Amino acid sequence: MDMLNRKPNNTQNSLLTDNIISFKDCPAKTYIDKQGKTQFGYNVFEHCLIVGEIAKALIRRFPAQLASNLFPQGSALMASLHDIGKVSPSFYLKLYKAVDINLLPKDFNISNVIPDESSWGGHAGVSALTLEKICDDSVISIIAGQHHGFTPNTGMLNANSKCLGGETWQAQRELLVNALKEALVEDFPIVKDHYQALFLSGLTSVADWIGSGDHFEAPNLSWKSNIEKALDQAGFIFPLIRKDLSFGDIFKDQDGNPFTPNHAQETLSIECKEPGLYILEAPMGLGKTEAALFAAYKILESGKSNGIYFALPTQLTSNKVYDRFNEFLSAIVSVDSPNNNSLLLHSNASLLDVSFGEEGRPGNSWFNSNKRGLLAPFAVGTIDQALMASMNVKHGFVRAFGLAGKVVILDEVHSYDSYTGTLLDELISLLRNLHCTVIILSATLTQFRRTKFLESKTSSHSYPLISISHNSNPKNILEYPLPSLSHQRIKIDFKSMDHKLLINDILTRAEQGEHILWIENTVHEAQQLYMEFATHCKELSIDCGLLHSRFTQHDRQINEDYWVELFGKNGWNNRTKSGRILIGTQVLEQSLDIDADLLVTRFAPCDMLFQRLGRLWRHRNTPRPKNALCQAWILSPTYQEALCDPYSAFGPTSSVYAPYILCRSLLAWSEHLKTGVVTLPSDIRLLLELTYSERPELGVMETLRNELINGNRNRKGLNTLQQLAKMNIARGGKTLSDVKVQTRYSIQNTGQILIVKHLNFNSDKKITEIGFTDGSRINIPWQKHMIANFEWRKLSVHLAKHIVNCPYNRMPESLSKDWCKKVGLGNVHYLGEKEADETNFAIGILSSTFELKSIDNHSNLINNNYKYTYRKDIGLRIHKIEK
Repeated sequence: MDMLNRKPNNTQNSLLTDNIISFKDCPAKTYIDKQGKTQFGYNVFEHCLIVGEIAKALIRRFPAQLASNLFPQGSALMASLHDIGKVSPSFYLKLYKAVDINLLPKDFNISNVIPDESSWGGHAGVSALTLEKICDDSVISIIAGQHHGFTPNTGMLNANSKCLGGETWQAQRELLVNALKEALVEDFPIVKDHYQALFLSGLTSVADWIGSGDHFEAPNLSWKSNIEKALDQAGFIFPLIRKDLSFGDIFKDQDGNPFTPNHAQETLSIECKEPGLYILEAPMGLGKTEAALFAAYKILESGKSNGIYFALPTQLTSNKVYDRFNEFLSAIVSVDSPNNNSLLLHSNASLLDVSFGEEGRPGNSWFNSNKRGLLAPFAVGTIDQALMASMNVKHGFVRAFGLAGKVVILDEVHSYDSYTGTLLDELISLLRNLHCTVIILSATLTQFRRTKFLESKTSSHSYPLISISHNSNPKNILEYPLPSLSHQRIKIDFKSMDHKLLINDILTRAEQGEHILWIENTVHEAQQLYMEFATHCKELSIDCGLLHSRFTQHDRQINEDYWVELFGKNGWNNRTKSGRILIGTQVLEQSLDIDADLLVTRFAPCDMLFQRLGRLWRHRNTPRPKNALCQAWILSPTYQEALCDPYSAFGPTSSVYAPYILCRSLLAWSEHLKTGVVTLPSDIRLLLELTYSERPELGVMETLRNELINGNRNRKGLNTLQQLAKMNIARGGKTLSDVKVQTRYSIQNTGQILIVKHLNFNSDKKITEIGFTDGSRINIPWQKHMIANFEWRKLSVHLAKHIVNCPYNRMPESLSKDWCKKVGLGNVHYLGEKEADETNFAIGILSSTFELKSIDNHSNLINNNYKYTYRKDIGLRIHKIEK
């Protein structure tokens, strides 16, 4: 029998009664063959069984101790039940329409079928209603129903409703459930709590994605032998960890000499014996990253964890940690581990090697490396992706599944606002209930925040400090004060907010060989400052650079590598040859190993200032000019100027940070630093508590405090933000798009602009020809069958390198989803939820004058309200057009 033209065995005997089809003959899937023709795939029973067996194999890959804690009996059956709702007349008809309506059995009466499934949430809704009738536990029906990322709206229907086929079709679905129970030798699981329900929902979706991938499309293939291969290619490779390694075996200097652990690193590794919450508060440069990684190794070695997710504040800082993390992995992962090389991190390059089933294909939402990292054994990513594990967003529970059982390291936790703080509390609770080991790293944590994380009263005011709450006895808080390795005295000079007064002094310092770091609070101010310096620096042969979040990935990586090399240890040999000026935004204050001789910074909240000071004289042996001083210049109004008119005094900074916190920070720093010197780490705890501790206020400060709590017409207050955060927590309610959801309220939603040099739509070859600014070119076919899946992955990765983020409220007009699909862009770029019309995606053609032009008329701007320019040294600039 030719299986490529296979169709379900719908003979007269298959029709039980009018329009009733046996579950054995209901198709579950279609696929496109090499000729571009749509064919039937596996039937519903076969597909559900494949997904159940994939779930079983996935469970077997977890460490035994962890698997017994996470997976209840019946987990594989739970995953298999997701698509039982495809045994329904509407779905049956839909697939025949997709393949060939003429193949439909003659006795099947189309007029009795409602083709629109939206009234009950499609086949997922039918799955939920079926299980609601069969079993007593409503959680089982919810898990099955939300396998597409959200809970379907089934209205007032029930499993026997006429539009779903009535009692006779429900009987077939019940027979299917019994057949799956028998085949998998499992019964319904007993789900103990909300957290386990999220975890099983994630298992169900992931197993379904893999079971719908390349290895399980054509039904003429033997699927059982493909399960392990599919799991390997999806990246579910749990590593073999080398035993009994010391700190020095893992961490070495550039010459290969082993490092000796300091007190903080040693203490954390000794006390990190089991899953729980571990908080390390220590100053910048103490080696907190190495402390966390060595503790993570100890947990992995003991078999109490199955991987590591290192969560950083921004994507920019994530990129530079890859090298450090890979060195760590190379040291701890046994050479005997299966697919050893694929365990290393290669940013977007890993997307070429990993085939992640249906949802992970190019053009789908989980092809994105930021999301996929959550499911890999080891990953460096952003805090945003981790936070969404606890939020009511589409496929939030897949993130929860990916993080379960891992060591989750949360870096730079101090830098999150009240909105994120509420989400972070919920994330930590979720992770602990999923048997994770959570390690929080912070240089600037307040006593109040630490107590909130630990959910118990703390007593120690020491700094540095390790605080521990083991999962086995969470109320028993252990606190370990740590000795300070050294004290650093930094001279602080408060300067006028008018930066122009400093330009000549900075140029002189740079001419004398100093490496100067200047941090602004907005991208626009950083770009303006860079352009002011660039002309002078060119005349004086001084290297000047800019780093912020509005570069394409391609240009950002080049800029970041170049400047981190010059300001880091690897640049010591060239450091004394000339001075340099690096300008940037908040991305420079986090996780980058850069070492400045002089810091200039716009005023910011207390914890941000400390982070920025951490980039100053970072290493003792860094070569420096003879006249260089450990010094920071802070551009700030006086406290009295701030009280008179805080919004005017702080300028654009007041739209980034709350004026009340800015004023409290300014008061604390100006009063405490009358000597003009800050001492690290001893002043950190003191200044943080002076800034953030509760106190009565009068006059202007009382007004600003009320604005902070209750908000004003331009800014939401803490009360509203906390309510918003609680509404977004995954305990029910409407599921949000994971593209638009905010995990940090101070960060705007963004759209994306693809920046190209040439664009041509070749209707003869049915391809879109794109030339990029770096001289590279790609051709995107308009139809999926024209090239292999691996080629699609290559195109998608290449395209992603030339996309820049743009604030949503200043985006050009988005391209239509239908148009993007027509010209093949939907095959390589995720265009948003199926239900959404807009894509938040635009294309700009870069002109010789660096302006971005429209695709239909190169002489027009791509937005009538804004002018857009892009340069590889400046990034995306957005100019309001005066009318």
